[in-house]
Amino acid sequence: MTDNITLTMIKPMAVKKGYIGPILAKIAEGGFRIVAMKYTKLSLEQAQKFYEVHKERPFFRDLTAFMSSGPIVAAILEKENAVQAYRDHIGATNPAEAKPGTIRALYGTDLGMNAVHGSDSIENANIEADFFFAKTERY
Repeated sequence: MTDNITLTMIKPMAVKKGYIGPILAKIAEGGFRIVAMKYTKLSLEQAQKFYEVHKERPFFRDLTAFMSSGPIVAAILEKENAVQAYRDHIGATNPAEAKPGTIRALYGTDLGMNAVHGSDSIENANIEADFFFAKTERY
């Protein structure tokens, strides 16, 4: 397990609105190195598996439906203390509460469509990275 990676996903609404380039630029501006990246679409079953930790939460159904509604960009990011650094860089989950200049403040629509996912722990970052990428796909 490594503590210098985190996983991000550019979510379907941000992809649909054409924010892939600007979001990737903000990630680079934050000093993150992209270790692996892919443009893909989650099936409902894949979204449910990815967010399984939230299956008892009231938002699970809406979240998994949204995350399987269109293409996403998944990426492993590398930086010292990556999980916390990226969570600070993207801002609060609710874009209305995110600090100005953060990714979610700039590109998020609302709480449910907050532009990007960011791992919430070192353990989850490693699990999530393995969900999307084989070790041979990381550079």
